[in-house]
Amino acid sequence: MEIYQATMKDLEGAATLFNKYRTFYQQTPDLDGAKAFIKSRLENEDSVIFVAKFNHEYVGFTQLYPTFSSISMKRAWILNDMFVDSKARKQGVGEQLLHKAKEFASETGAKSITLETTPDNEAAQGLYEKNGYKKDDQFYHYYLELGSDS
Repeated sequence: MEIYQATMKDLEGAATLFNKYRTFYQQTPDLDGAKAFIKSRLENEDSVIFVAKFNHEYVGFTQLYPTFSSISMKRAWILNDMFVDSKARKQGVGEQLLHKAKEFASETGAKSITLETTPDNEAAQGLYEKNGYKKDDQFYHYYLELGSDS
């Protein structure tokens, strides 16, 4: 298996996985939209995407967004997206993507990696906890949705 930082040559494969990731979270499939979104991330270098390939086939990806910790005055990363194609699950792909993200975060001097998942995604929760991620019990997380009618 090969895991590396995606470039424009990986656009089709990464976008296909991103589209599957979105449908996993009950979003309407939109391959053209996924391709445009990933292309923009790669062109603007405002996220870091790692892809996993096995036998020249894209089987997984993770996407990290930069942020900063004001308290520690250090960089931090948000592991916003991670997906492993159903036919490649239970083969260590997710774990290897997490290791690559951790390695990258360490290399960039980051203080931490944060992530979120849905309460019913128990498989992912088990993987994260197995790899040292801890459930936050110190802070509540809030969000403000800005819809088209606000």
